[in-house]
Amino acid sequence: MTQIISTLSDVSDRYKALFVDLWGCVHDGVTALPEAVAALQAYRQSGGAVVLVTNSPKPRAGVRDQLGTFGVPDDAWDSIASSGDSARSAMYRGIVGNKVWFMGEEERDAGFFEPIRVVEDPMDITRVPLDQAEGIVCCGPFDPQADPSVNRPEFLYAKQKGMKLLCANPDIVVDRGEVREWCAGALAQLYTEMGGESLYFGKPHPPIYDLARRRLAELDRLVPDSSILAIGDGIRTDILGAMGEDIDSLFITGGLAAAETKTSHQPEKEALATYLQGEQVTPTYAIGKLR
Repeated sequence: MTQIISTLSDVSDRYKALFVDLWGCVHDGVTALPEAVAALQAYRQSGGAVVLVTNSPKPRAGVRDQLGTFGVPDDAWDSIASSGDSARSAMYRGIVGNKVWFMGEEERDAGFFEPIRVVEDPMDITRVPLDQAEGIVCCGPFDPQADPSVNRPEFLYAKQKGMKLLCANPDIVVDRGEVREWCAGALAQLYTEMGGESLYFGKPHPPIYDLARRRLAELDRLVPDSSILAIGDGIRTDILGAMGEDIDSLFITGGLAAAETKTSHQPEKEALATYLQGEQVTPTYAIGKLR
């Protein structure tokens, strides 16, 4: 049964490391959330390690730069594991071919095709029009406000050609401030429903957790899974992924599921229970906001 807690410090002394989601937990897509930042700073000061585990399609350096623009200070975290880096490694190993059709926002997602060092003998990747492509690299929709169904004609063509779609961000939606936007996960979901093959590298899928553990090892932190707490507001990404890895989790109910859990300061107990029963997902703990 999920335990509703008041602050991270209620349970943080049970864990040596945190895997923390960003969007909806540490920032809102526009600015840092002060209580969350303070909670992570306090946890690190007590000796714990914080790995930011994000479904951002950006490389680690791009995520770090973005955190600075949002006002998230460097002393709130130790390392970053991004879906973008996990997906980039697979792309440069040739998982969707060397000629790819790119889906995303040019300015925001340009870093995805930067050279990569962690892959030995990386494949040369060339961006081409869809009718010349061997596969699809999807960092997100061209227009995050447009319904994913606008891509049906292109997806039908790609499916008929047997193309695989590399999904660099499995999130379905995010809230940028007060505005909800579609993510790459919604496109990959549509492509799969149409009979295409989508490949995922972010939460809730194993590759990003393997990367997060490697980030801990780089910090000389040998932490067993039983001493890691995953924190996030995505029930089908953050929490389901943690359950799949047998890692304890803290569900931030005031993010994507604020309405369903009737969260103002804290979730309403009965609404939370009904929501979790419907999702068939059971986080270890729940809290309105990370604080």
